[in-house]
Amino acid sequence: MRTLVKSNGSFPTVNTLFDDFFSKDVFDWSDKNFSTIGSNLPSVNLKETDNKLQVELAAPGMKKEDFKVEIDNNMLMISSEKKEEKEETRKKDNYVRKEFNYQSFCRTFSLPEYIDDSKIEASYKDGILHVDIAKKENGQKKTHKTIAIK
Repeated sequence: MRTLVKSNGSFPTVNTLFDDFFSKDVFDWSDKNFSTIGSNLPSVNLKETDNKLQVELAAPGMKKEDFKVEIDNNMLMISSEKKEEKEETRKKDNYVRKEFNYQSFCRTFSLPEYIDDSKIEASYKDGILHVDIAKKENGQKKTHKTIAIK
């Protein structure tokens, strides 16, 4: 638990920096070291209009080839798997550095029965994946009705 500490000016005091560094458990791999919004999963906006469902998934720095969008049994699955490997060598210094990075995610959404899975469009622009799913012509959303009790 952190306590409120008054600092002079806009920079923290040396004691505050040491307290912050040594009070954190670097080897604690539980969820409290990650953001509460799920830093491993991209944020998603869902919107329903009269004629379609819209999904916006925030994934900056990716390419459209990095995504896989599928519909199976009224389930929308958006996934990505990206691997990067870098190698740097300098023979004169006998220096080799290899680094690799692996990122993946899968978001799944249950879709209503009134969608038309033959009319789906996906595009990627400015770090946002847009998926538009049309609704069936006769498959309107069921209306909400209150039943009077006799």
